[in-house]
Amino acid sequence: MAVAAETEAAKVKPMEVSPEDFQAPPGQLLPINKLTPPSPADVFRCTGCTKPECQGPSGCAAPDLAWRLKPDGYLKNILTAKVYKIAVETPLQEAKQLSKQLGNTIMLKREDLQPVRSFKVRGAFNKMSRLTPEQLEKGVVCSSAGNHAQGVALAARTLGCKAVICMPTNSPEIKINAVKELGGIVELVGESFYEAQIQAQKRAEEEGYTFVSAYDDPLTIAGQGTMGLEILREADMLGGDLDIIFVAIGGGGMIAGIAASLVRGERVVLSKVDAFADGVAIKLPGAEPFRLCRELLDGVVMVDNGTIATALKDVFNETRTILEPAGAVALAGAKAYLQYYGLKGKRVAAVTSGANMNFDRLRLVSELVDIGSVETMLAATIPEQKGAIVKLLELASGPNGEPFDVTEFEFRSFDAGRGGTARVLLGLGVSPGGKACRAMMDKFAQTEGYSVADISDMDLAQTHLRHMVGGPALQADGTPVQDERIFKVDYREQVGMLRKLLTPLSPRWDVTLLHFRKTGNRFATALLGLRIPDNEVSQGRSMAMCSMIVVL
Repeated sequence: MAVAAETEAAKVKPMEVSPEDFQAPPGQLLPINKLTPPSPADVFRCTGCTKPECQGPSGCAAPDLAWRLKPDGYLKNILTAKVYKIAVETPLQEAKQLSKQLGNTIMLKREDLQPVRSFKVRGAFNKMSRLTPEQLEKGVVCSSAGNHAQGVALAARTLGCKAVICMPTNSPEIKINAVKELGGIVELVGESFYEAQIQAQKRAEEEGYTFVSAYDDPLTIAGQGTMGLEILREADMLGGDLDIIFVAIGGGGMIAGIAASLVRGERVVLSKVDAFADGVAIKLPGAEPFRLCRELLDGVVMVDNGTIATALKDVFNETRTILEPAGAVALAGAKAYLQYYGLKGKRVAAVTSGANMNFDRLRLVSELVDIGSVETMLAATIPEQKGAIVKLLELASGPNGEPFDVTEFEFRSFDAGRGGTARVLLGLGVSPGGKACRAMMDKFAQTEGYSVADISDMDLAQTHLRHMVGGPALQADGTPVQDERIFKVDYREQVGMLRKLLTPLSPRWDVTLLHFRKTGNRFATALLGLRIPDNEVSQGRSMAMCSMIVVL
């Protein structure tokens, strides 16, 4: 009967949803659905476990893990967690410049100072330190694209056991080498975390390794929880209680889940993830972290890539440390929340969870960092006539006509000599949405012939449109081509991917536009224009090697 119950639960698959279904202004607190009863798919069960006591409606209840369901179970295990043989108690430091800027006391919990530059070492060592001598003799296996892999490798070296690390083939070289230097045996498999995880679990089942989950394991969670005790103790030493603690959410050891799952009240699989902050780019949160988050969290704040990049710069200005994007997510959320609700005088802490930055990604961060904070990006259509550009710059000024710093200017003549229009992309050193920016936009609205849109909060603008200014594609007679469609293409960043994308599409359909560049992410986007009839769009999307979304 117990096995049958387990089989029925395994048949229940989490729903797949699109990230676009869960949009919210940066900083708005999204409520957590705590009323929807948990589905069988949301109940924690040990990987590969068939013990009768683990197949009930509450999930794993084996004697060594039964404490997880007790009111004080996690607190006791956090207090007795074995992490400090390799982890360190990281400082809680005030970000003085940022505190002054925001009118609140901002404290940074510096988990980027751990031996592997990430909090992940806490959970990995706590889990592995509880293994029996027989389990350590056989070794451990895990799946990870970076930080958890390094934590497991360091823990294995300390405990004297073998560690096999299954990593996606497109993992950054810096993280692969770091794992090898720590003594981990790297197996490159698949192109995603999930393919690597399937391989790791298969090896655990077939070869007797112990699988060390990055987040969906009570002992891993208890290890990460030691960070919370440190925050409370250090905050008290620094002068008082905290009003709010912000932590990044991903798959969920430190704090768990994905915003979409918590809002819906059930675990859901995201149809895609943006890998800019790859440390939190998890499609499906763990079952046990999801249960705890529903019970303990007060809400979820969503942030975009530009906000994350700006927070990364804030930490650099304070500490001269370069976090990875996921490591700056908590601070980005704290800033956005405080600004959204206009709060002052609060004491808040944000966990800087990691600093394993892929050097190739710095270029993208530097481009994103100012947009949406101190730079406004405008897309303008102006008259194709003499003096129009000067007139545009005169209008792009403060309430009293004072000029703004021009950070970027791209111009493309389109209807020269025919009394038509020209396209301009204009970057200005003024905060978008502020009083000065609103006054400028009012001037544009009152000026005939100048059509201007603020595109500061558009990810496509930041990544692609700023490099592509011009009008529509033209035919030989000067008229716009017919049937042009613009697609946003999501692809895995790997050698030969551009050719794989275009081969099934061209020459059947004319390529009218293409913008692609290496970002250093495992996943990235390109902008592609095709001359394709409406009745063939779905066919073109099905033939492509990547996800293609019509944007124009």
